[in-house]
Amino acid sequence: MTDARAPLSVGIMQPYLLPYIGYWQLMAAVDRFVIYDNIKYTKKGWINRNRFLRNGEDAYFTLPLKKGADHLDIVQREIAAEFDAAEWLRPLTEAYRKAPCFDQVLPVLQQIVQSSSRNLFEFLHQSLVLTARYLGITTPIVISSTLPIDHQLKAEARVLALCEAEGATRYINPIGAKAAGLYSPDAFSARGLELKYLQTRPIVYAQFDRPFVPWLSILDVMMFNPPATIRQMLDEYDLV
Repeated sequence: MTDARAPLSVGIMQPYLLPYIGYWQLMAAVDRFVIYDNIKYTKKGWINRNRFLRNGEDAYFTLPLKKGADHLDIVQREIAAEFDAAEWLRPLTEAYRKAPCFDQVLPVLQQIVQSSSRNLFEFLHQSLVLTARYLGITTPIVISSTLPIDHQLKAEARVLALCEAEGATRYINPIGAKAAGLYSPDAFSARGLELKYLQTRPIVYAQFDRPFVPWLSILDVMMFNPPATIRQMLDEYDLV
């Protein structure tokens, strides 16, 4: 008997701070994009930091957080009280002031940092929504805790439950998960789900006439490319 469900693809990710273009390719490629709010915050990932271009080299920008226990979920973490939006923006605006799309992108950045919420997840959620809007991505962004699953599930079991809650027929994840062996194709197939991985093709663009520095924050892509060009870049991937 064939599956009568309409094809529906889902991507599931942690919320990251202005993540690299592959994140946005995934968001644009799926029918539903789920972001975790009720998952453990990790210090070494990209949840509250990323890289930008400064004087021709990559440098980090970080959203400072209030001290919190290691077991806390992302939604339980808070931005540091001393966070100053203007000061936080200063190195980014200085680095990109002469970029061709600076005037179009700066208002988006300003709107992101002027968020009234100091909850980490709410801040990141708003930044994803605003950036997706700028890029012309219309995929619904779904918050994981709103879906009716057993949220004590871990790893692959949790992903499978979230996919089923969304009525998915296909799950797409960045290619790094394949190399890490995070998921079993058989486990997905047994639940009527196709497992695919998104592999970003090489993307190169001009950065102040200097050697290209790849895989920086989407902020860098936005500063040097208009939205119409970025939308073409969003299709520069393969599903494997």
